Amino acid sequence: MIDLASIRKILVIKPRAIGDVLLSTPVLANLRRFFPAAKISFLVEKGGAAVLSGNPWLDEVLLLEKNAWSRIKLLARIRQERFDLVLDLFSNPATALFTLLSGAPIRVGFAFRHRRFGYTIALLPRGGEVHNVEFNLDALRALGLVPERIEPRVFLSADERAFARAFIEKHNLAGMKKIFSSQNTPLIGFSIGGGWQTKRWLSAYYVKLGKRIVEEFGASIMLLYGPDEEQEANEIADGIGAGAILPPIITLRQLAALAEVCHLVVSNDTGPMHIAAAVGTPVLAIFGPTRPELQGPVGNYHRIVRNESVNCLGCNLTKCPIGNICMTELYPDKVFEEFLQLHRQIEERNRDRVNVEKYL
Repeated sequence: MIDLASIRKILVIKPRAIGDVLLSTPVLANLRRFFPAAKISFLVEKGGAAVLSGNPWLDEVLLLEKNAWSRIKLLARIRQERFDLVLDLFSNPATALFTLLSGAPIRVGFAFRHRRFGYTIALLPRGGEVHNVEFNLDALRALGLVPERIEPRVFLSADERAFARAFIEKHNLAGMKKIFSSQNTPLIGFSIGGGWQTKRWLSAYYVKLGKRIVEEFGASIMLLYGPDEEQEANEIADGIGAGAILPPIITLRQLAALAEVCHLVVSNDTGPMHIAAAVGTPVLAIFGPTRPELQGPVGNYHRIVRNESVNCLGCNLTKCPIGNICMTELYPDKVFEEFLQLHRQIEERNRDRVNVEKYL
């Protein structure tokens, strides 16, 4: 019998990647509900730490570095902390060992292969059956808790929002987040990256889509990209021409702030897709080798677009033996049709809000 009342210190482990770390934040929200007085720490690599900054559900971020000496010192600190509960949401050999050596009396993880050795509660993973958020929440269910479905969140600071406001004012884009219609100037984000090449929609298609959105809506297209995508972002912006906005290479937090001021974001399946959803911006998500029911954006007012004529969707291959046709044959006209559908959803939502506000 687990004595949940005795839990005062909790460690959550999810080292990477950006999207996966963000999709684990509902676990933090629920832990804060169930254990309001507990100290909650999160073990993560540097790349994923940015999305946790300012999170009120969390007390502390512990950085997991690659060199052995840093890991030894970190483990010593974890043991000294005397955590009552460790939730290993990653469950690879290294994190299972960290969990075991933490000394925590309650250790929850997923029974991948031989990794159950690290856990006092080893649960069967449902990674291929449920969305990643639900997969993470299973760790709480294993404790007998009933979690709420809380959406992932990125919590932006006043300075980060001021950065985004200054940027759009500089480009005469003030007034974003008004009702999205052809009567004002919508700001559309294009998130062009992707950890795997097979997940990336073609640059030429982004150019065609961008030109059509600019032409039919008078919109501005803002490229959201990382350091490794600068050349591609420049090529897409040049291809779109007038109406394209290319911010300088920015931090992940600044990217989140810019995504927040967009009317919607068109994105490959990538970390910034989840970031855009987590700051409340509707997302049109382009999927191919990955499965949106497992890894798609969480929340209302998002849409998925895929090449449904391909029978190998969701293959999870990082290299495609048949030419990546789930992306190369997903043409801009199809994506634009889904863009229009999402646009109509946003208009309907905003009309409903205006109508409700009349009676408040």
